[in-house]
Amino acid sequence: MPRSQINGNFIDKTFSIVANILLRIIPTTSGEKEAFSYYRDGVMSAQSEGNYAEALQNYYEAMRLEIDPYDRSYILYNIGLIHTSNGEHTKALEYYFRALERNPFLPQAFNNMAVICHYRGEQAIRQGDSEIAEAWFDQAADYWKQAIALTPGNYIEAHNWLKITRRFK
Repeated sequence: MPRSQINGNFIDKTFSIVANILLRIIPTTSGEKEAFSYYRDGVMSAQSEGNYAEALQNYYEAMRLEIDPYDRSYILYNIGLIHTSNGEHTKALEYYFRALERNPFLPQAFNNMAVICHYRGEQAIRQGDSEIAEAWFDQAADYWKQAIALTPGNYIEAHNWLKITRRFK
């Protein structure tokens, strides 16, 4: 039984029911339907419950089946989220880059990349390497500028940081 059918969360169950109805009435191939099922199981069930290994398995299977670049971008983004949550920042950045190659309009990917770069800048400061820190902060600024350009009015804290550090031009 798919994981989405055994989840006890009312909202998740409602989403799953609506998604199953839509899958039946919208003309899609069986491969697209199967890919969406794996994606849904990764997002709505495994990832939301913190079962990252299971979520990754679902996402990898969805990637194997999904052919649409836009849909693949969200799968890659979610894989990046899991690696971020696990502290695997290099892997996370790789998946965010891959997501953006397929869909350059993912401000949340730019934001997450900026957060990782900012974190690495803070680590460099703690290690006494201000030159490396500045390079990471500059990279974070570039990513936040891209996220803000895509969604003006969002990422207020990032916008304020850019102003305070005089990186917003």
